[in-house]
Amino acid sequence: MIKVGIIGATGYTGAELIKLIFNHPEAKLSIITSKTFEGQPISDVFPIFNNIINNKCQHLDVDAISEQADIIFLCLPHKISMEYVPQFFKNGVKVIDLSADYRFNNVACYESAYQEHTSKELFEFSAYGLSEIYKNEIKNSKIIGNPGCYPTSFLLPMIPLVKEKIIETDFIISDSKSGVSGAGRSASLATHFCETNESFKPYMIDNHRHIPEMEEKLTENAGKEIKITFVPHLLPITRGMLTTIYTNIKGKITRTDIEEIFHNYYKKKFFIRLLQKGNYPDILSVKGTNFCDIGFHKNEDSGRLIIVSAIDNLLKGAAGQAVQNMNIIFNLEEYTGLNKI
Repeated sequence: MIKVGIIGATGYTGAELIKLIFNHPEAKLSIITSKTFEGQPISDVFPIFNNIINNKCQHLDVDAISEQADIIFLCLPHKISMEYVPQFFKNGVKVIDLSADYRFNNVACYESAYQEHTSKELFEFSAYGLSEIYKNEIKNSKIIGNPGCYPTSFLLPMIPLVKEKIIETDFIISDSKSGVSGAGRSASLATHFCETNESFKPYMIDNHRHIPEMEEKLTENAGKEIKITFVPHLLPITRGMLTTIYTNIKGKITRTDIEEIFHNYYKKKFFIRLLQKGNYPDILSVKGTNFCDIGFHKNEDSGRLIIVSAIDNLLKGAAGQAVQNMNIIFNLEEYTGLNKI
């Protein structure tokens, strides 16, 4: 059994991880921590766990936790994670970090979007946890920087297209919408029920922290610098994410060509579902799953390509992909513990 620790277990992502690990046939929930609810049973924080999971939230003691876990999921805010990852690394414990602290290869790129990095020397030991694209790197790394939810929904359809050089990379627009849970569990006016219910609005237009993450990964895969326009929106729903991407096709690329590219990249990838012509992803179809649904439309007159993807932001965009990465690390089938509706 894989002994699992979840650090910061009382946020939305932490709660999803608890459910997934509890139901995972090859993993055991060894320890959970919470600064706010230290000493309290997790069932006091989330009553859904009553009579099912009664683990108490522990103090974050790195050495004690290292003795009880083979792998740690860090569900801590940016900057806080980088304080603890070096300590777990020193103790030989594998870490999947769900903050942005280890998602980048370029330190300057990270620091331009977040803050100064205090353990940049560990970047060489980390891998970007986009499971379907970086499986080999994930398998051989001790630190996994789990991708953001927006980048997951954007990069999965886009990376095959930029690698195959079939789109005009100077024109890429991503119009993305997320449920309110993407903002986390901490209270704020922007995500207050009265502010989001029966409303729909963009935020942080072209200035979102996920933009450098998406641009870095596209640039790496394209072999040249790529800049994108990214506009996130807040949906008045709890969970789910839908991304619509607009770009232009190079030359005489046909719909069949694009279908073949997606098929070649993802035919053996369980959690990528490619939709047939005329069908497009919707949030309801991926809610509660680790799937990413992808559909596209090629405008024959303009040469424009419109791609749509949908994920559950708390699962494929966070906890589900984190468990998928754990499965890769321990040589399990990627869908182990995740192939339930």
